[in-house]
Formats: sequence, structure tokens, C-alpha cells
Amino acid sequence: MAKKVTVDKDLCIGCGACTGICSNIFAIGDDGKAEVIAEVTDADQESVQAAADSCPVQAIKID
Repeated sequence: MAKKVTVDKDLCIGCGACTGICSNIFAIGDDGKAEVIAEVTDADQESVQAAADSCPVQAIKID
């Protein structure tokens, strides 16, 4: 089952680590912060987790 992924914009520093790891799910928005741009599928779970693990401020939340 796909999990819900969010980015805490108050924590995000816009470093782009998540977009480098999982560009089909994350992008840097007009505000300079990461955002979720697509629904996370089961096939994306591993790369989304890697992106969350790589976030230096733990702004990516997986529910």
C-alpha cells in the first residue's frame, strides 16, 4: 500500500537532496522548498525512504 509523504516547509532548507534521489516524487517549488509532486506508488517506496533518510533537517514525513 502506498504511503502518504509530506514535506514540512518550516523545516525544509531547499538543499535538493530529495530531488536528486527521487525526482519523480520531489521537486523544488517556487518558494525554494521541496514539495511532493506526484502520488507515491509501491515502486517508489524505497527511493522515497532514501530521500527522507538523506534530508539533513528531517523535513520529509512518511505516514
